[in-house]
Amino acid sequence: MISFQNVTKTYPGNFHAVNDVSFVIESGEFVSIVGQSGAGKTTLVKSLIAEEKPTKGKIIIDDWDITMIKRSEVPFLRRQIGVVFQDFKLLPQKTIFENVSFALEMIGANKTRINDIVPQVLAIVGLDRKHDHYPAQLSGGEQQRAVIARALVHRPKILLADEPTGNLDSLNTKDIIDLLLKINEFGTTVILVTHNREVVNNLKKRVITIEQGRIVNDKERGKYTL
Repeated sequence: MISFQNVTKTYPGNFHAVNDVSFVIESGEFVSIVGQSGAGKTTLVKSLIAEEKPTKGKIIIDDWDITMIKRSEVPFLRRQIGVVFQDFKLLPQKTIFENVSFALEMIGANKTRINDIVPQVLAIVGLDRKHDHYPAQLSGGEQQRAVIARALVHRPKILLADEPTGNLDSLNTKDIIDLLLKINEFGTTVILVTHNREVVNNLKKRVITIEQGRIVNDKERGKYTL
């Protein structure tokens, strides 16, 4: 469960990027957070992964108040939240298997664990037959699948996808959204942050709309109407 409780983030000049925002996302939900550029979506994302600390309010994940998080605890938090961004940030000199493995190597996972988990997540995202390819040999949609696989290796409770289809055509966009729905069916909470009206409206899932730092709509099976 994720709970934003009266969260405000104020930057110099008394600019409220997020202003008194409250909402709850239950475990296993698929929620889209939408809004135009500058609405406050990025600040919400950064707050959820403890890249930014709210000026006021609390963010609770399960029973953990991450607004009080210690710097040493941030890596653990980010293993609970798989993050997928618009830019792939794959290592060009490593194969897809090696790119995904790298996330486990960074926390000291042994080869046995790596060789067990990585093929599983590559199969989930449909890249099990391209594990030995390099990023440049894959399409944009396949590269994003690799990024999702990398986000899944820690078996996170939450998958946060920030504009994951921003660089993709309509066909690859549909494939990535279908993959996120599949991951959600496994029980993972999925938060999709986007300004893509068509994607959100086709999902027919819960939509939280943010405008000028405030929530202006929160509807189950909603639409993006701004």
